[in-house]
This record gives sequence, structure tokens and C-alpha cells, in this order.
Amino acid sequence: MGGLPVFRWRLAPDGYATRRQLRAQGLRPGGQDVAAQLERQRRRGRPPLVAYLYRVDLAKPVRPMTPARWAALAKANAARRICPACRRDAGYVIPPSLGMCTPCAFPEPSQAVRSA
Repeated sequence: MGGLPVFRWRLAPDGYATRRQLRAQGLRPGGQDVAAQLERQRRRGRPPLVAYLYRVDLAKPVRPMTPARWAALAKANAARRICPACRRDAGYVIPPSLGMCTPCAFPEPSQAVRSA
């Protein structure tokens, strides 16, 4: 990004914060553009790690969760617990690597014979 101030890792002046730092303070960028960036050099010719910084004085408070948002979040989390193979609530979030609950992904040999 041309024209942005670039600071070394952990050496940004006061008044700048990353998205996570803003969130920890109960703030959000609020539509402002990136104000500066941090760069941390890496070994072996790899490109540097970059973190974008926003101005704290232009940040806005985080919007509160409404009852409708809480309900939508609960519904989305519940859907992540339903196994697509057996349609049961697994009691945990289904891992994307398996795509189904553990009993469906790794059936016991005795269960496989019974269901066949």
C-alpha cells in the first residue's frame, strides 16, 4: 500500500491499534481506511508479516447484539452441530475435516455388519 506510514513490529506510536486491539477496547474501525501498517521481517527471503493499523480517535463503539442477532447466532451454531449423515445433534461442532459426526465417520465394525 503506497503512502502509508510503516512501523516496525511493536513500535507503533500511541493512537493506532489493530482490529483486535480495537475490539478489546470495545471499538471497531467504523468505516475508516487503514491509517498505517506494521511490518515484521521473516527469515529466508519470505515476505514480511503485515498488520494494519487504524486510528483509535476515529474508531466507533461496537454495536450491541440485538435479540434477533443472538437468535440468528444460536441457530447457526446449532446447525453446525447437526450431522449431515445421521441428522442427529452430535453435542459438539462437527469438524469440517470429517464432515460428519465421529460415529458416522468411524463406524464400529460390529455396527457396520448389523446395518448391512
